[in-house]
Amino acid sequence: MLALEPLRGLRVVATPDALDRARWTGSPILLRFAPDEMLAIDAVTVDIDDEDAIVEHETGFVGARLAPDDLARLIAHVDWPLPTDAGALAQGKVAGVPAKLRLGPAPLLVTNAAYADELVDRLG
Repeated sequence: MLALEPLRGLRVVATPDALDRARWTGSPILLRFAPDEMLAIDAVTVDIDDEDAIVEHETGFVGARLAPDDLARLIAHVDWPLPTDAGALAQGKVAGVPAKLRLGPAPLLVTNAAYADELVDRLG
């Protein structure tokens, strides 16, 4: 059974160039939701050169690192194109629930905490 854990970090909205140059403390997992928006899981602080940047602590997401068997089972519930680049982030519905999926050597499933129970129920 899929076990979703709370994800904590920083959510940053800034110019795309500033996000590209940002310096993070901690060992964050960086998820680029949009050109101007990033979730940095496990980030402690960020040094960013955009005076209008919005930096907030984020606790509204849950996620699970996926073993190969879990990933294969999850992919059966995805009806959108998966990224082919390692580390790329794809967004869509997994079993009808909005989610994000980062593939690569350490696949990660992310969804809003409000959807956690529904996603786990639908994936069985």
